[in-house]
Amino acid sequence: MNWIKRLFSRKAPVQPVRNIPERPSDWNLTLSDLFAEMKAGKRKYIGNPEAEWAKQYEQSLIPEGTRFPSKGDLYESKFDQHIEYLTAWAAPFTGGGEGVLFKGERIWVDNEPRDNKPLGVYALPVEYDKLEMRMVSQDDRNSSKYGGFYFYFNTIDLNKNFTLIKTGFKGKRRTRF
Repeated sequence: MNWIKRLFSRKAPVQPVRNIPERPSDWNLTLSDLFAEMKAGKRKYIGNPEAEWAKQYEQSLIPEGTRFPSKGDLYESKFDQHIEYLTAWAAPFTGGGEGVLFKGERIWVDNEPRDNKPLGVYALPVEYDKLEMRMVSQDDRNSSKYGGFYFYFNTIDLNKNFTLIKTGFKGKRRTRF
């Protein structure tokens, strides 16, 4: 019995974070480019350091003075816009579809982005039920495994297509599981 105590009381060895080599000065591939290469059969997988370099490269393309989103940001759509949404499931699957976000409809960033300069963020509609009813199919909504829907907006589009209305917004988070 003591050996079990000793086994579970030991701290797991801390794995050192591997240093990513500096991005080559001529690197000009985005994450989308890497996925396209994988789809074309030019690579079997996307790993580091290439994924990190692609992220760094994309961050370098974001114009100076761009405001980066953070948790609690409330945005309003500047015009009617076609958008994509994602659906969450109680299964190893993410679905989604397309819909229209009308001028004046609001979204909010409900989680703190992972980076100080995120390429994009996840967001929820303020009028969740109304937009869910309009965008997500009844079959999906009625499925016992359906867990809700949400959006992903890249930082540049968020700045271009939305107006920041407020910071520190605390909307109601919707989750089914």
